[in-house]
Amino acid sequence: MKKFLLIFCLFTAFYGFSQTEEDDKKAIQKVLKKQRLAWSKNNLEEFMEGYWKSDSLTFYGANGVVNGWQATLDRYKQGYPTEDHTGTLSFKINAVNKIETNAYYVLGEYHLKREVGNADGFFMLVFKKINGEWKIIADTSS
Repeated sequence: MKKFLLIFCLFTAFYGFSQTEEDDKKAIQKVLKKQRLAWSKNNLEEFMEGYWKSDSLTFYGANGVVNGWQATLDRYKQGYPTEDHTGTLSFKINAVNKIETNAYYVLGEYHLKREVGNADGFFMLVFKKINGEWKIIADTSS
């Protein structure tokens, strides 16, 4: 009976861990989907809801490092001033990997189909669960 209980407890613990990690990944994918849809509607404020609204947010792109949520939004508004510039966003997610409890990194590729010329690139995002919500705390895009 003790062996059965031990096996049952181990199975339950493993299944619960796997389920939680899978749920985390689905929740992160949901954030990315909301961002993709908001971007494609040229709604940069809604797109930014996926980011941590903090001065500690870090964005690293072709023009260097930008720190802070508002500065990141301002950078997006400057670089993508019209719907012709934002276009339609699509992603290819290559990996969603756990770093530690409540933190993951996402590797992917983006494609912008737009009137001013298409654009493609790569990104790495760091997600952290903050107050029960998955938020991007660091973004490296090129």
